[in-house]
Amino acid sequence: MKSTDKGLTLSKYVTPGSKIELESVERVRMDDGTYKKKKYESKVLDIIDDETLEILMPMEQAKLVLLPVDGEYDVRFFCTKGLFQCFVRVVERYKSSNIYLVKIQLISNLQKYQRREYYRYSTNMTINIRELSGGEKLNLEHKHSFAYEDLPTIEGTVLDISGGGVRFMAKEPHEMMNNIVVSFSLVFNGKNREYTCVSQVLSCRELENRPGMYEHRVKYVNISNGEREEIIRYIFEEERKKRRREF
Repeated sequence: MKSTDKGLTLSKYVTPGSKIELESVERVRMDDGTYKKKKYESKVLDIIDDETLEILMPMEQAKLVLLPVDGEYDVRFFCTKGLFQCFVRVVERYKSSNIYLVKIQLISNLQKYQRREYYRYSTNMTINIRELSGGEKLNLEHKHSFAYEDLPTIEGTVLDISGGGVRFMAKEPHEMMNNIVVSFSLVFNGKNREYTCVSQVLSCRELENRPGMYEHRVKYVNISNGEREEIIRYIFEEERKKRRREF
């Protein structure tokens, strides 16, 4: 089962009766003053078309949750063919035959989703990579905070990025399970935001069609929750922009 650049076709994988989990994109203020992302459970009632779904209004503690119109959610679909994910926007809510319903519309491509993984966004941007210095390794081992040293890096190209890590290709291979320093920048509101973090190499292989070039898959090791949230938000915004261009 492969996805294309335009994503999977909704009606081929999601069916009426499929259970779903909605997670708010924005954090909301809780009664105790903290801010958290709210999660709700519901199920698909009808597939209107490959961009639009009708779902049951979710409930929380036996009370209806009136999802706000224009609210945006990260949705997981639990289907017979697997688990799928996309971002949606609430476009309408109404009552029909004493059933409270919500109409939602896809604002990103539908993807196959594995539990405990993050939504991966295909891209093509520069990443800088280097080995850790002796001092950085020692600080990481003892879980001390530290400033990154200004050391030479090699340049690579990001193939996809997520809130959990990146996949990139570079001319220099790195051993599996080794920790490396990766740096890249993302554009928010026309401004560059730089990210530097230690990442663990999960896989490394030489590309068959490009001898001397190696594909790496790494996961972030010491990224802050705030930085992770920013990366996820960036991916969401870029997916939304791409979706608008496609349609």
